[in-house]
Amino acid sequence: MTSAEAGALRRLAPPARRFLAHRKGVLVRLALWSLAESGQAFLVGHAVARSVDEGFLAGDPRRGLLWLGVALVAVLSGARVVRGVFAQLAGVTEPLRDGLVRRAVDRSMARAAPGGPGGTDRAAVSRLTNQVEIARDSFAGLVLTLRSFVFTAAGALLGLLSLHPALLVVVLPPLAAGLALFLVTLRPMAAAQRRALAADEALGDHAASARAALRDLAACGTGPGAERRGADLVADAAAAARTLAGWAAVRTAALGVAGHLPVLALLIAVEWLRGHGVSVGALLGAFTYLVQSLLPALHTLMTALGAAGSRLLVVLDRILGPETETEPEPEPETETDRVPVPVPDRVPVPVSVLKSEPGPSTASASVAAFAVDMAAAPAVELRAVTLSYGARAEPVLDALDLCVAPGEHLAVVGPSGIGKSTLTRLVAGTLAPSSGEVRVAGRPVTGRPAAELAALRVLVPQDAYVFSGTVGDNLAYLSTDACRAGLDAAVGAFGLGPLVERLGGLDGTVRSAELSPGERQLVALVRAYLSPAPLLLLDEATCHLDPASEARAEEALAGRAGTLVVVAHRLSSAVRADRTLVLDGVRARCGTHAELLDRSPLYRDLTGHWNS
Repeated sequence: MTSAEAGALRRLAPPARRFLAHRKGVLVRLALWSLAESGQAFLVGHAVARSVDEGFLAGDPRRGLLWLGVALVAVLSGARVVRGVFAQLAGVTEPLRDGLVRRAVDRSMARAAPGGPGGTDRAAVSRLTNQVEIARDSFAGLVLTLRSFVFTAAGALLGLLSLHPALLVVVLPPLAAGLALFLVTLRPMAAAQRRALAADEALGDHAASARAALRDLAACGTGPGAERRGADLVADAAAAARTLAGWAAVRTAALGVAGHLPVLALLIAVEWLRGHGVSVGALLGAFTYLVQSLLPALHTLMTALGAAGSRLLVVLDRILGPETETEPEPEPETETDRVPVPVPDRVPVPVSVLKSEPGPSTASASVAAFAVDMAAAPAVELRAVTLSYGARAEPVLDALDLCVAPGEHLAVVGPSGIGKSTLTRLVAGTLAPSSGEVRVAGRPVTGRPAAELAALRVLVPQDAYVFSGTVGDNLAYLSTDACRAGLDAAVGAFGLGPLVERLGGLDGTVRSAELSPGERQLVALVRAYLSPAPLLLLDEATCHLDPASEARAEEALAGRAGTLVVVAHRLSSAVRADRTLVLDGVRARCGTHAELLDRSPLYRDLTGHWNS
């Protein structure tokens, strides 16, 4: 027995004794019903033997039929016995389930309470549902099969002895050999079951953590490490399952030895048994004991102990044992293997190595490659662009033409759901039009490589993203040429100084959940401001800012070299823009604030709504 199994048995023995001690009455009634089952097993084989020897072979068919009637009554009485057993079984299994549920809830609440270990108990739901039901069903199965085997085997062996002692000499050796082989497999099977359960929990925990940290993994470059960790956990789970299957095969072999060899041995030894005075009736009675009572009970016992027994031990230890001992021991891991990544040891642009002087970069080189095109072509151009979300759906944008000059500040306004976010996604190249063409810097965006698009435009959505890392890592994520002085200047331009100071400076750690939506938006806006991309697309990226902070941020962004397209959240954003695009679902109008007040009824309505 392994130390873990021995420790589990030591931990579970006292509560098991206390649990059974409080249910002596139920156990006594269960034993009485089981004695009836033992008598039933004895009567069936004994009646068959007497009906042959004293009835049919002795020339007295009536006596033979009478004894067969006794056997029939014994078989039919089994239904009443089973009903009585199940009635008493509920008095043992249901209190066990209730106690395990209370223990699981108490354990989870203690962990979450002040002064407790803290953190999220991801296994709590599994304990309350799957593991408690496994324990209940396994315990019920074990009580039924152990009780049935002990009392049925006692009745059958007593019947064999009453027929002739030589029968036991033939039947017991293969029966004992198969049972011994089966008992040898119990401990390694329990260990394999424990490893399989731990591997399954570890894989599930890793999958849940990785799913919650997908953006952190992508932002911090730790996706490959998490992928390797997941592959290792899958391999561990598969190896544990194979080991468990191997021991299950050994258990099946033991079942074959114990379940079939006694019958075969009895057939082979018929002549020897007849020579030692065993009657024909006794032989038929012995076969009846084996086929009708002993071997089915043995088969059920071995199946239940091999599967339910090991599961019950492991699950009870998970629920009742101390948490520090039941949790699987973590394997050594590298920084990039951790999911989620609390503070990555390598991000694309760590502050500790920010350049003091701006220099060439991949992004700036990509932009330079299109410098000639950008100087001669519009920053953004839409040519008869139509987009529908479905073959028969009404178009969100219908034959839209738009031209935005390099360096221009354009605001986009319109009712909710009119297609403003769709427009920014089309320009960013993350959405392809149904018809028409979208160009950025004079070239189509559809089909352009992602790296090339990233060098030319930045899209900041309404739900700003901040990854777990340092403040400087977040701000400089899109700028490989950022220097500390440039970061300080950008922080000051956006009024982000108090937040940076609160977090411990540029080298301080930031976590998205600890920031307000407005603070996350400011971090994302500074990140976009520092990007070398010449086109910025803001999709209501200032909606969580107060008017003063929004004005300050848009002023800083408008003063940056490049083109700015803003989906406006307030009228002030449209007023500050060089031009405003009004989307009304029928036609689009573009012009200055004054021009649109004169030409666009929808814009006048929106202006009145914003001013109200």
